[in-house]
Amino acid sequence: MTFPGIGGLFAQRPDTAVVLSQLAETLLRGDSSPLSRGERELIAAYVSHLNDTAFCAASHSAFAAAQLEGGAELVAAVLADAGSAGIGPLMRALLDVAAEVQAQAAPVSDGAIAAARAAGATDDHIHDTVLIAAAFAMFNRYVSGLATGLPSDASFYETAAGLIVERGYEAAR
Repeated sequence: MTFPGIGGLFAQRPDTAVVLSQLAETLLRGDSSPLSRGERELIAAYVSHLNDTAFCAASHSAFAAAQLEGGAELVAAVLADAGSAGIGPLMRALLDVAAEVQAQAAPVSDGAIAAARAAGATDDHIHDTVLIAAAFAMFNRYVSGLATGLPSDASFYETAAGLIVERGYEAAR
């Protein structure tokens, strides 16, 4: 494929690219979520990291870093150990919810939901976290299952982050 990661798949199948780009745009940049764009990207990066999908983890880490106070250092700390990273209790609890969704197709545990609610999560926080985690389980499997390549230059991710932050997922395809 000519382009690394999901870009090569999108070039190969523009018909699916349209739908998947719209899904990413809605989930990660839409206006209806109580989570910031950076927080939603952090969930995508975290799930991609847990799934060991290098392209998606690096891409969404860069996209999160570009939109979160604390930048790349914060994102790296979350991926290394979300439990001790410099994030608030709400985000920590939502990442625990995302990790459960990533680990298995089963209801999120009552304990994880209770912890999220105790940290201030609303139904919308939980809904959006579960949907982003589930969608990234699919995106990760798409990218990994078709053995997409990684960019030859690590600056690719920062360049892509600028494009995504400024123009969004639909414009980037």
